[in-house]
Amino acid sequence: MARPSARLPPQGPAVRTDAFSLAGRKVLVTGASSGLGAHFARVAAEAGAAVALAARRTDRLEALAASLSAQKASVSVHALDVTDEGSVASAVAAAAPFDVLVNNAGIAQAGSALTAPTSVLDETLAVNLRGAWLVAVHAARAFRAAGPSERGHDIVNVASILGLRPGSGVSAYAISKASVVHMTRQLAVEWARHGVRVNALAPGYVPTDLNADYLASEAGRSMEERIPMRRFGRLEDLDAPFLLLASGASPYMTGVVLPVDGGHSVNPL
Repeated sequence: MARPSARLPPQGPAVRTDAFSLAGRKVLVTGASSGLGAHFARVAAEAGAAVALAARRTDRLEALAASLSAQKASVSVHALDVTDEGSVASAVAAAAPFDVLVNNAGIAQAGSALTAPTSVLDETLAVNLRGAWLVAVHAARAFRAAGPSERGHDIVNVASILGLRPGSGVSAYAISKASVVHMTRQLAVEWARHGVRVNALAPGYVPTDLNADYLASEAGRSMEERIPMRRFGRLEDLDAPFLLLASGASPYMTGVVLPVDGGHSVNPL
């Protein structure tokens, strides 16, 4: 006897050529004062979003906000210390309602497990894991309070390929980003029923203010030779993957950790 065919879900809207547009959406970016956070804020604004900038260094946020406002973007600035839950709650409430959280705030401290003081692990986890958790939870509560959204709500956690494979001399950072990877999957499962997609970008090595000196060193150049594409990433290499996860163009993707690394994380051992 033939098996009954599976019941198909209702037909969704066709993919549009403007699917990566953020017009009509508001994006909260943490750690927006420099590096990847500032870049994602610019990309979001260029894609048509209203942008809420959040970080501890509000002077830098004000400078970025002035630049984006000059390009006719709608921008707000919010002081945020992700290690302080009161600060997180205040910043999220001030930015709400918003549609997308870019959970980017993080720190990196070098040191192997044998030589680094315990404080390095404590400080790194306080920002990269506990801080990311707090912002995600408060954002999800804000999404629920705002009610259903036609395009859903998105959380884009910024992880790292060091959350997928071990690295050398960065134990606390790698452990924290591995935790962010699994947090992404766990929250995706819990919050899918509430219309909240939770995905993560896992960038490879992209020069920023924090790592430019190291990547230009002999050790950095040696690492570059081990990347299959034989180059470090550029900030603009992250633009399309970021928009895929933040724009609502990926309505059936959640719990995804997307490496953007020139093949670095799959290089043969």
